[in-house]
Amino acid sequence: MTPVGIPRPRIRRPAWAGRNYSLLTAAAIITGLGTHGALIAAAFAVLQSGGDGGDVGLVAAARTAPLVLFLLIGGAIADRVPRHRVMVAANGLNCVSQAVFAWLVLAGDPKLWQMMLLTALCGTGQAFFNPAAEGMLMSSVRGEQAGRAFALFRMSMHGAAIGGAALGGAMIAAMNPGWVLAVDAAAFAVAGALRAFLDVAHIPPREPGGGLLSDLREGWQEFIGRPWLWSIVAQFSVVVAVVGAAESVYGPLVARDELGGARPWGFALAAFGVGTLCGALLMMRWKPRRLLLAGTLCVFPLALPSAALAVPLPVTGLSAVMFVSGVTIEVFGVSWMTALHQEIPEEKLSRVSAYDWFGSVAMLPLATAVAGPVEDLVGRGQALWGCAALVVLCTGAVLLVPDVRNLTRRTATVEVASGKTLSTDTEGTVGRLG
Repeated sequence: MTPVGIPRPRIRRPAWAGRNYSLLTAAAIITGLGTHGALIAAAFAVLQSGGDGGDVGLVAAARTAPLVLFLLIGGAIADRVPRHRVMVAANGLNCVSQAVFAWLVLAGDPKLWQMMLLTALCGTGQAFFNPAAEGMLMSSVRGEQAGRAFALFRMSMHGAAIGGAALGGAMIAAMNPGWVLAVDAAAFAVAGALRAFLDVAHIPPREPGGGLLSDLREGWQEFIGRPWLWSIVAQFSVVVAVVGAAESVYGPLVARDELGGARPWGFALAAFGVGTLCGALLMMRWKPRRLLLAGTLCVFPLALPSAALAVPLPVTGLSAVMFVSGVTIEVFGVSWMTALHQEIPEEKLSRVSAYDWFGSVAMLPLATAVAGPVEDLVGRGQALWGCAALVVLCTGAVLLVPDVRNLTRRTATVEVASGKTLSTDTEGTVGRLG
């Protein structure tokens, strides 16, 4: 008990965990809880309405197609107008589209075109939200603590994914998937309200210049001028496509036919979430010097879930490989964000992020749309083995790029009283005496 007259000690946040960072983290947790359950709910809503694997793929493609169409515009706008306004508007669109989707499912007999239209609206919101959110996050932390801040943010976000996937699977097993979609709509409403309070006063106003096309051209020049950047984005255009097809189309089908339904699939996705949580916790401590080499080597295990579904492994084995892939992709994710934060100018962050997102998801709508026909042509098992092989081949290829192997964590030198120099990395960790 604190004696009278002595002030209570205040719990101090780290210097990099300021107001914006805290709001962004809280909002990401809320949307993570809703969205990860809603993704499962959308797939099972299609199946519940009489759809097949091809229909699940079409609805998944309808969500990702607007990302390809609008991401670059969203990135240019987010570097031109206050980013938090773009984020709030996008959250509002997501809230309305998910609420209508929920109402249709709860009312019974939603049409395939209706589900595709509403998921397309949700994808449109994400196209404008993602570049603005990534730029906002990167501008909200100090460079010397960037990796730790990104790791904690992602750890919080993926912690919510654990609860969202598990809760979504349990709710779908017990009640109509429409209720999970309704929860997602409410989550977007609350998160949008939080993001409305973000402060953008620290971001210098853009000087008057060219129009939208000029902004896109500047972002492209920044993007294409860095071999490590465009080569990894090209790699992920394939990796994201095949992993997305495996998990959004084949995963629910394998769960329905081999594992017992939505609950075990939700459990496997939750295991992936636990893995990402552990991976982010690892990256709070580990600071690999060769950022992209360490991150790219950790992409290889993303082939494991597709292989496990192809066998298929029982839910315990599937959950184990999902956990491993979650840990390793988080090593890549934090390393990638740290590299972008270190190398890309602040005023171009959202545009470069848009090209990053665009390249990464460009093939996803096609992959999810053709997943059903490919299954009919070669069989589900062969399709899943093909997904695993493509992950391995593309990841091996990108390691041939010298900049991917050699890009290092930037260091700074500071003078000390003795006249010697201390070499410190961008995380503020003291290195060797010079």
